[in-house]
Amino acid sequence: MKVLIVDDEPDVIEVVNLCFNLRWPDAEVVSATTGEGGLRLVEDEKPDLILLDIMLPDTDGFQLCQEIRRFSDVPIVMLTARAGEVDKVRGLEMGADDYITKPFSHLELLARVRAVLRRYESQLPAVGEVFESGDLRIDFASRSVTIRGRPVRLTPTEYSLLYHLTRNSGRVLPHHTLLAKVWGREYADEIDYLKVYVRRLRQKLEDDPETTGRIVSERGVGYKFVAVA
Repeated sequence: MKVLIVDDEPDVIEVVNLCFNLRWPDAEVVSATTGEGGLRLVEDEKPDLILLDIMLPDTDGFQLCQEIRRFSDVPIVMLTARAGEVDKVRGLEMGADDYITKPFSHLELLARVRAVLRRYESQLPAVGEVFESGDLRIDFASRSVTIRGRPVRLTPTEYSLLYHLTRNSGRVLPHHTLLAKVWGREYADEIDYLKVYVRRLRQKLEDDPETTGRIVSERGVGYKFVAVA
């Protein structure tokens, strides 16, 4: 496993190196202290995981995360000294998979990393059938999604959420059920994660993400996928 950390604090880079050496002795950790250097390493090194600081000397991590998401689905965990909900939500909206507030413990970092990697490595059943709803087509065998014949690029987490919604089309799935299925039981109370990812799916699947479409919210309960002819 190759890990890229983009952070301008040497102490943080040292802690991350130590954590990965203890848990995954064969892991290779590469680092950059600027956004420009980080972007170059993403392209050159093709890391399996990115730990990305929000406050960098030449850019902010939000912009860098958004830039990376234009060409890569690599798992991204944001690191920040900002503990506000607004920053966490913004990071998730830019494409991050998780968010850790500094200072963090070794155990918290490893737990979050394991959870993110588990989501990316988990294999959903590749059932041999196709789901169609209006101009949306999902081939579960190939895990491909198209709208009006055009491919829709989804991250593994986005695909997992869409998979569970469409496999239960017409049924309301409670928030805690979706969080447990997609993120894991330890995320059962992280409603912000679910809200952000539903919004990201709507942006990719709907002509107007602000209107009620395929993914319908049942206030205070959960979400359901509504199929159309």
